[in-house]
Amino acid sequence: MWSYVSPEARVPQDHPLRPMRQMVDVVLTELSPRLAPLYATTGRPSIAPEKLLRALLLQVLYTVRSERLLMEQLDYNLLFRWFGGLEMDDPVWDHSVFTKNRERVLAQARQAHLLSNEHFTADGTLFEAWAGHKSFKNKTGTGGPPPDDPGNPTVNFRGEARSNATHTSTTDPDARSAKKTRRHESKLAYQGHVLIKNRSGLVVANCVSRASGIGERRRAADGERAAATAAGHAGRRSRL
Repeated sequence: MWSYVSPEARVPQDHPLRPMRQMVDVVLTELSPRLAPLYATTGRPSIAPEKLLRALLLQVLYTVRSERLLMEQLDYNLLFRWFGGLEMDDPVWDHSVFTKNRERVLAQARQAHLLSNEHFTADGTLFEAWAGHKSFKNKTGTGGPPPDDPGNPTVNFRGEARSNATHTSTTDPDARSAKKTRRHESKLAYQGHVLIKNRSGLVVANCVSRASGIGERRRAADGERAAATAAGHAGRRSRL
């Protein structure tokens, strides 16, 4: 099957990504002198840093939950291909490219003495799990009459005391019922953690854990120890 219509022609003229792409083009043109030396001159062709940055911007704008899903979208979504600068037959890259580039950035920051074992900030958020509240059932197997529809039962939680100690999700047992504040409703979720170096603004560590009231403090302590160890190794290497 042949198509003589370009991806650009398929994007409506009033689509909000059109002015966004114009602004991105201006910024990337200004960064071009700094990005040009990043291209490899030998071996496999480099993935253009401009395309990686465009893809990450799409991930933020459309709240794509993972880089694996981002690559899937870039593979078959014409709007994403157009914004990312990919032609119809251009292959997408592996999701691990983002991870490897982050590791290179941190390695360069350590060599430039931009990291230390001081002045870190830990932050966290909740990632909603792919599990519904209907799957959050009593661990003992009790919980009222059988459902009226086994495929999509009607479940009434009113007046029922439900907690992580007594209930678990049958479709995602690692998910925990949690909420950001008392005013928010509880959701089955995981907890994401980020450790940021204040002076440089670099994210030096991140992880996902089960949601709990003390999970952020624990992961912050673990991340700070890991960052301090990495900074110490970098300092010893530089002195040698």
